[in-house]
Amino acid sequence: MLTDEPEVNTTEQAGANPATNDVPAPGTVDQQLVTSTPQEEPEERYCWVCFATEEDDKFAPWVQPCNCRGATKWVHQSCLKRWIDEKQKGNPYKSISCPQCQTRYIIILPSMGSFALLLERLDIIAKQLSPGMAAGAIVCSIYWSAITFGAVTVLQTTGFERGLSMMEQAEPIALLLCLPTIPVALVIGRMFRWEDIVLRFLQNRQFDIRKYPVISLMLPVTNEPSPNYPEAFPSNTISASEPLSVTRIFCGALLLPTVSTIVGKIFFKSVKNDLHRTLLGGFAFVVVKGVLKIYFHQKKHNRAKQRQILDYTPENVRKYWIRNQPPEVNDRPGQQGQEQGILQQPANEERNEENVVNGAG
Repeated sequence: MLTDEPEVNTTEQAGANPATNDVPAPGTVDQQLVTSTPQEEPEERYCWVCFATEEDDKFAPWVQPCNCRGATKWVHQSCLKRWIDEKQKGNPYKSISCPQCQTRYIIILPSMGSFALLLERLDIIAKQLSPGMAAGAIVCSIYWSAITFGAVTVLQTTGFERGLSMMEQAEPIALLLCLPTIPVALVIGRMFRWEDIVLRFLQNRQFDIRKYPVISLMLPVTNEPSPNYPEAFPSNTISASEPLSVTRIFCGALLLPTVSTIVGKIFFKSVKNDLHRTLLGGFAFVVVKGVLKIYFHQKKHNRAKQRQILDYTPENVRKYWIRNQPPEVNDRPGQQGQEQGILQQPANEERNEENVVNGAG
């Protein structure tokens, strides 16, 4: 019987049937991949402050405050707060960053109320103004001390009645400006050491000074020329004077008016004017002190130039060692005996060698 419907191959129908085909559908493939891959285990938390894990304290809150990865990713809230407190040192507004990735921590401060916030602002302002106020108080104290010292110096050098009348007749602004300059001028003048200049000139021009017998009698100038071999004495390597001392300069400058007044009253009684007598006393004191200082340092300079270094022999040790020791070493008998034993060891060794040689002979 003829029909219009085409014949369908049974084998093609069976191959086209998805139920009987071996190729799975796309949805089933995804499900199989999900079920086949193992599930990732959760990352173990590790606090970089206290070195504790999540198993040590399961109820402690954790936080990831920065961009770190790996071991320094997690940290306890309490540990991080304690570490931030140590870094802020009482300043809650100080920004803190991660020590590894330098990420700035996001710190939220809860509100304390308007009144407590006002007190906090006042405390911050007081902390900011305290250093400036302290510096101003110190400067004002130094300024008024300088004014007082200047006024006392004027009364001391010119006489009480004359100095008081001078300050009463002067303008207040002139006194406030001129009196503080007196101690400053004294300190600056004390820092100018003219003795060192004269001493350096004398040490460099000793051959010319010998032509003047008066100066040669006053100052210890050596008449022996410096040796030419192996080299002349290095004068520039010998210290001509002591180094600057701030306390000595300050005390000497402030005591100069008093010393000048005393010297003027002792040696210049015939001068009636108090100011002239004080100036003469101060000039005489400075000149005499400078001459004595030049003499002393020139002596030290000559001693340093004439020093010699001897051979280390038992004879020189017995002859010069104890004599050249400082007093504090000689006052310690135990250490002195120990040093003597050490120094006499070469002599004893030489004696033992002589005995051995004599015995062998």
